[in-house]
Amino acid sequence: MDDDHPYLSPDQLPDVRDGLTREQRVILYTLHQAQKERPGRSVPTLMLYGRVCEKIAIPKDRFQRLLAELVGRGQPTR
Repeated sequence: MDDDHPYLSPDQLPDVRDGLTREQRVILYTLHQAQKERPGRSVPTLMLYGRVCEKIAIPKDRFQRLLAELVGRGQPTR
């Protein structure tokens, strides 16, 4: 559960199929699309954040925390 808010929004609930939340799924999908556009080059975090914000409203600190967890550089929140 998010420490800042006692209740989770539907976007923050894990899906039973794979355990990813909608927010995580949007980040991964958007990252994949950006990587296909930039073969052989890394995707800047700011570019990724901008594209994710076009799809969902997510605060910068939450985006950074989720991205760190997804790429294996952060502590899981669950």
